[in-house]
Amino acid sequence: MSQGPGDTPHVIPVFVVLPPQTLLLDVAGPLEVLRYANEQQKKIRFDCRYIAAQPNQTTTIGLGLCGLEPLPEVLPAHAMILISGSSSMAPQQPEASKERRALSGWLRRTVRPDTTIVSICSGALIAAEAGLFDGHSCTTHAHCIADLKRIAPLALVQENRLFVEDGKRFSSAGISTGTDLILHLVSILVSPEVAARIAQVMVVYLRRTTHDPQISPWLSGRNHIHPSIHRAQDAIVANPAEDWTLAHLADIANLSQRHLSRLFREQTGLSVVDYVNLIRVTLARDIISQSRLDMEAVAERSGFASARHLRRIWQQHHEKPPTAFRNLSS
Repeated sequence: MSQGPGDTPHVIPVFVVLPPQTLLLDVAGPLEVLRYANEQQKKIRFDCRYIAAQPNQTTTIGLGLCGLEPLPEVLPAHAMILISGSSSMAPQQPEASKERRALSGWLRRTVRPDTTIVSICSGALIAAEAGLFDGHSCTTHAHCIADLKRIAPLALVQENRLFVEDGKRFSSAGISTGTDLILHLVSILVSPEVAARIAQVMVVYLRRTTHDPQISPWLSGRNHIHPSIHRAQDAIVANPAEDWTLAHLADIANLSQRHLSRLFREQTGLSVVDYVNLIRVTLARDIISQSRLDMEAVAERSGFASARHLRRIWQQHHEKPPTAFRNLSS
């Protein structure tokens, strides 16, 4: 069957920059997230290419990488560049230092205003050398913070952060936090639900610190790996307006009602009722911001008994009234 125009996915070109002595985990974790994202949905496709200053590259664990593409002369519109971290940038490695300078020079010449930069670990130093973090907040591995401040005095370097987002500049502290950062990007570019499913499949947490951007309500309470509770949450997120009784959810989770109530609070920090209300309020917020429906229609579509019921629950989650969200989006 042929695809209609509406079925064509939006392709995001992703160029993975591999410096000498690449930290393989900086590449493997984030790229597995993108691979799963391509499998989980058809709306967005991440077209990943691996590039380097030479066709073969070394890694910190001794595994060689071959068949790498050369650095492109021109980047396509709205491309994403992911820069892997590497081992020490010590001066006793002149060839490696020369190659990193070549990568920085290429970035300086090639990056467009619409290019998204994603640095993992010490990859931030290569981006910083190119001036890509000037005027932007950024972070890197704790061992590289001093070097980042020295290389990019115009950058707003943040310490003790898992990752930092500033416009089209994304940076992570390194190693496993690269996976956290790419999950965050998938949440933004695809959907929070897909990011949550990927995290579940990869058996990783959707992590944030108190200083990071606030977690999407769609992802709240997903910071666990209990499959039965995830099944119940998946069902609620897929259809928030359903009449979710404890008995219905217990059947989905294959647990007794009492066991579900206890496990749900242990794993999510919320009661089942509180979680259902959070997801319904979040859906209502999205409907309000994207439509001109009256409050009764919004309440009905998001699973509330009435507009009054919606407003009562809304007050538990938002200081501003629902109309403020509509005004902000108009």
